Amino acid sequence: MTLVEELQPITPSKLVVDHVSKEFRTGRGVVKALDDVSLNIAEAEFVCLVGASGCGKSTLLNIIAGLEQPDSGQILADGKPISEPGRDRMVMFQEHALFPWLDVTGNVMFGLKLKPNLNNAERRDVARFYIKLVGLERFASSNIHELSGGMKQRVALARALAPNPRVLLMDEPFAALDALTREQLYGDIQTIWQARKKTIVFVTHNVREAACLGNRVVLFSPHPGRIREEFKIELDRPRDINSVELAEYSTEITRALKGYGTGEEVAE
Repeated sequence: MTLVEELQPITPSKLVVDHVSKEFRTGRGVVKALDDVSLNIAEAEFVCLVGASGCGKSTLLNIIAGLEQPDSGQILADGKPISEPGRDRMVMFQEHALFPWLDVTGNVMFGLKLKPNLNNAERRDVARFYIKLVGLERFASSNIHELSGGMKQRVALARALAPNPRVLLMDEPFAALDALTREQLYGDIQTIWQARKKTIVFVTHNVREAACLGNRVVLFSPHPGRIREEFKIELDRPRDINSVELAEYSTEITRALKGYGTGEEVAE
């Protein structure tokens, strides 16, 4: 496979969450994290899952990733049940989890071990492409400890994108960053999504972030975790998180969340 072929946009898979339930046993007894959750996610759709802590949104993300199994129900990717992690689905967490003994290029190349059909030179070329895509070409040889928090998350994003997954799963990846860095990354992720047309499932407790990034915002209520409502965000891109139009969506979503008893724990 040539580098040009490797970098060609692909049609992302469609996800179907079919009546999924999940329980966890704790010292306080059984906690039902998800209760009969069903959700269809279209190809190339950017879906944000929003809700207070304990509403099951991260649990659902882990089940889509194949890191956990549901107690009942199933999740399908391209019509096939998900039973384990796969290179068609990559996860980006709140913590960047980069390897401090590797430089930026080495960290991105590490993710390309999932592409055994590429030789080392081709992996390096692909890594350079995605490092440039996230705006870090000047730092390709930098050590991880030399980078800011936002730059580390850019490296983590490049590493997740480099294997060319069909689905990108993002679990509050910007929560630990300062406001200015988050706003810069909001623009970056929108640009990358428009260019690469990945299916993205993005977990957040920040309502305005969800309205800024998602085509659709799915609201969860906790104890047990259930989908309560969905909002289609019909705004042109790129979106400005400080715009009046986006604030109106944010206010509407926050009002709905407060109606489900989750408003105190969710950031507007």
